[in-house]
Amino acid sequence: MPRLLLVLLTLTALPALGFDHKHSEWDSLLQRHVAWQPGGHESKVDYAAIKQERPALRIYLARLSAVTPAEFAGWTREQRLAFLINAYNAFTVELILTRYPDLKSIRDFGTVIHEGLMLNSPWKKSFFSLLGKEQTLDGVEHGMIRTPGAYDDPRVHMAVNCASIGCPALRPEAYTADKLDAQLDDQVARFLSDKTRNRYEPDRQVLEVSKIFDWYGKDFARGYRGIASLPDFFARYAAQLADRPQDQARVREHKAKIRFLGYDWTLNDRKP
Repeated sequence: MPRLLLVLLTLTALPALGFDHKHSEWDSLLQRHVAWQPGGHESKVDYAAIKQERPALRIYLARLSAVTPAEFAGWTREQRLAFLINAYNAFTVELILTRYPDLKSIRDFGTVIHEGLMLNSPWKKSFFSLLGKEQTLDGVEHGMIRTPGAYDDPRVHMAVNCASIGCPALRPEAYTADKLDAQLDDQVARFLSDKTRNRYEPDRQVLEVSKIFDWYGKDFARGYRGIASLPDFFARYAAQLADRPQDQARVREHKAKIRFLGYDWTLNDRKP
């Protein structure tokens, strides 16, 4: 059977199948084409290989788009959050593939006009449908995942992936409701253990951290697990951020000055 016909027949059948909360198609693609790098702090994506399997990716994207608001509302909190994180990551990969290999960064979809401000931002580009409406990546992240009172879990910033080296890793497996809490904890530990993006500098007594914590600092002050501020959050992960016990103590006691590092927007591509 021709591949295109098979895809069309599958898409037609999607509403009758019910949603797969294991996110099997996406999980399979990730396991084959995303790999942890030495140290386990970052991952690289084989976009060339995923592009060869783009029909499989599009089947999964169509499955996401087929979910109705009423169906979504009937799921558990963990099922909804896993769905939104996977949707953000999968549609980001699809966006990259529309121009791959002729791009070096996701920001090539827009134009930087001044100090990071963008014209025609890729995150504001409406190119897919989700929960019954045309949607953007910003709409998923800021309008659904980060909406106050919806999830209020700052760990999501270690899970949504912007296809860039500076971003927390794209996990080589799908997020699922039954493993979500452990997966998010693992993402945070891996990211904060990466000394290229987060580290305590003992000579200057400065905690240098990813720009992500500057952009979304208020999300870490909403009381998640008793965390009321960024210093509270870093205190919980002092062992990942600093090596020596005395330096870890300074982080736990909020005595370290916080400095935000620059951000590497280079595509997280696993090229030979």
